Amino acid sequence: MGAGTSSGKQETAVAGGQGSSSLWSNPSYRRFLAIQTLSALGDSFSFVAIPLLVLHTTGSVVQMGLVTGLTGIASIVTGLFAGVIADRIDRRRLLMVSDGARCLLHALIPLVWLFASPVWLIYTVVPVVGVFSMLFEVTYVTVVPAIVGPGNIARANGHLYATFAVAGVAGPALAGFVAAAAGPAAAIGIDSVTFAVSAVGVLFVRIRTAPPAGPDRTERGAVRNEFLAGARFLWAHPVLRPLTVLLSLLTFLTYGLTDLVIYLLKHDLGHPDTTVGYVLAAGTVGTFIASALVARVRARMGFGASWIAAFALAGVAVACLGLPRSVPVVAALMTVNVLCTGVAGISSMSLRQEVTPSRLLGRVTSTFWTIHSALGPLGAAAATAAAAGFGVSAVFGVIGVAVVCLALAGTVTGIARSRADGHGQEAAA
Repeated sequence: MGAGTSSGKQETAVAGGQGSSSLWSNPSYRRFLAIQTLSALGDSFSFVAIPLLVLHTTGSVVQMGLVTGLTGIASIVTGLFAGVIADRIDRRRLLMVSDGARCLLHALIPLVWLFASPVWLIYTVVPVVGVFSMLFEVTYVTVVPAIVGPGNIARANGHLYATFAVAGVAGPALAGFVAAAAGPAAAIGIDSVTFAVSAVGVLFVRIRTAPPAGPDRTERGAVRNEFLAGARFLWAHPVLRPLTVLLSLLTFLTYGLTDLVIYLLKHDLGHPDTTVGYVLAAGTVGTFIASALVARVRARMGFGASWIAAFALAGVAVACLGLPRSVPVVAALMTVNVLCTGVAGISSMSLRQEVTPSRLLGRVTSTFWTIHSALGPLGAAAATAAAAGFGVSAVFGVIGVAVVCLALAGTVTGIARSRADGHGQEAAA
């Protein structure tokens, strides 16, 4: 599910209605859950293996950042039209094509690496993978209600989010082990196998869908108008407007954080690939803690205070990452960072659900993702270039302080004035 998976999965996994009948009696849901678990495990392999392969081949943290940035750009651009494609093409077929394409593209890298190490291939393949990952992610969101029915969406998304977290813990550790034993290219090859199995598995999932809609020939500029409707709502809302602006800047600062952590462990501290996998897996444990704490934190503190406090604490953790020479301390700081950003991310998604009319929720969500992700690739390239020139410890310090400042800036906006209980309709424009 690619670079964009990180916010998309986390947000869609907590949406939906109340469950009624047992999901486990639905064979299509059980198969889909298994497919998604396998696909998420494959994504987490690439999450570690691709930066490691770039670093092994080039020895350059700058090139790591460029690859990450190109993938992000591809995902962002695809996100502008992915929803239209998902609504106009048979969704089962689109899921299979997306997984099949990612299988072939990932398999190409280890096959070529048996004979040569052309870095240009990574720059070519990985962004295209980002395109198909975004198509899959958007389509995946649309088919969940069609598989489980409207009464079970919340419960199904809860299960799916749990599988993403499990894959996020197990995948990086396994990828680090495989990369250390057989090289990063081999880990990418395993990823291609998971996508192949997922593509075949979709054949056995029953998806209740209406015939795909054809293009609307009577409305010129329909895609542009749909995108702008979401943007207009975000801009008019007194809480969502500053939230979107601040998250865009926060994404710019933190998009390349994983590359910086890998560079710290490999270059500055001299640890093997397995250590990279363990540290990133430990960091992902924060998602479990966040999912368990977010409801109670928001109920006690309200949306504004919990969002500001979570990002401020995340900034402190990032600032401290460049100080320790101990791997366990780095892992603990990553866990704190992921926990805090998880609490803030789930809270902001919940707020958008509460204040956005149902007829606008899809467009507002896709517009929000696109806008706040747009600066991420540029930020990744800038952060890794700065790390090469000034040292990764200094960059962690600057990023951490900037994150704290942006979080505290929320105290003078509508974010701090949002309702204390975090529920209900808040002064929507």
